[in-house]
Amino acid sequence: MFEIVRKQEMAKSTIIRFDISAPKIAKKIKPGQFIILRVNETGERIPLTVADKDSFAGIITVIFQVVGKTTALMRSLNTGDIIKDVVGPLGRAAEVEKVGTVIMVGGGTGVAILHHVAKAYHEAGNHVIGIIGAQNKEMLILENEMRNICDELVITTDDGSYGKQGFVTGPLKTYLSERYDIKLTYAIGPIVMMKNVVKLTKEFKVPTIVSLNPVMIDGTGMCGGCRVKVGNETSFACVDGPDFDGHQVDFDELQNRNSIYLKDEKDSLLFSIR
Repeated sequence: MFEIVRKQEMAKSTIIRFDISAPKIAKKIKPGQFIILRVNETGERIPLTVADKDSFAGIITVIFQVVGKTTALMRSLNTGDIIKDVVGPLGRAAEVEKVGTVIMVGGGTGVAILHHVAKAYHEAGNHVIGIIGAQNKEMLILENEMRNICDELVITTDDGSYGKQGFVTGPLKTYLSERYDIKLTYAIGPIVMMKNVVKLTKEFKVPTIVSLNPVMIDGTGMCGGCRVKVGNETSFACVDGPDFDGHQVDFDELQNRNSIYLKDEKDSLLFSIR
């Protein structure tokens, strides 16, 4: 049993933060790794990459967006409530080392995952440039937390309600065009965002890591649901990732696979509301 020690509604009540008491996981989990949780005995398994941890207090932080039946159920939970199962750490940790100047790009709830990894790159002594984006100001998350760990931070919103108007690829292209000391780009967010980030960094020959979130069930490599095509090989995000060389990922195939269950997810949510 895992207690929710803090709940925060971050953006229009559709993006929720849970701080969960999980001492053993908090002690071992590293940036880039994820957990799988199950709310109750009849619940489905939900993979969530950890946004932060407090090893001393034994707490892990997860941030999720309400998109289906299970995340809607999770939103109904409050501080003091119990989550039945939390399994982790799962996946491979981000390979963090001191390389110089790195650009960390995040979109939407991907900023939550980006935060943990960017923090690690900062602590390793890198010059960290952060570029984070959202649809509008109200949907932007972790701005203050990112400012604390980035040497430079650029914010974009699709509608121009905050920061620079446009997508994260705008300031990314500016940095890549004007600076020659960028050693690495790390990106996490919607598939189309990562695809366009990679398209840019390929042009400028900057190595790029992406954190993928394909459909996943067991998290141990047995079901094959999270398979992704990387180069000429099939990999499994749960055990081979979730980090991959962005220049080798087949984003079109990934997008097609991730859209398979969208209608079922929406139908499930509507049915649960009735």
